[in-house]
Amino acid sequence: MNLFISMKSIGKRKNVISKQTVQLPSTPGSLRVLLSELVTWNVQQLAEKDEEIHLVNYLTETEVNHQAINGKVGFGAIYNKKKPDLTEAIQTAIQAFEDGLFLVFINSEQVEALDAPLEMADGDEVVFIRLTMLAGRMW
Repeated sequence: MNLFISMKSIGKRKNVISKQTVQLPSTPGSLRVLLSELVTWNVQQLAEKDEEIHLVNYLTETEVNHQAINGKVGFGAIYNKKKPDLTEAIQTAIQAFEDGLFLVFINSEQVEALDAPLEMADGDEVVFIRLTMLAGRMW
């Protein structure tokens, strides 16, 4: 199943990731399963990126322009060599949703329950909106 994933932070005008295509092994039946599969996919992508070895890092002008649109230009180096624990990462994502740190929209409809059945089809758009907690005091 192919999905289009977008992420947005409330305080920023540009998308952090603009419609990235993700291929999942099956159709998720609930938000809990969708989050688990997306976290698994992310951990696999991180492991694959970590295995890539470049003798000389360089960026082409096209890569610089593409990264500049997203707001950060870099070589993509991973300095933390610790391998992520998949089970812990899935639990953290589910806990973050339960705590209200991000919202999930599937085809412009908000998903509010982790275990409610989802009606998803190939090519659906999933949007994650990360909420920013404000600090300060009122006078």
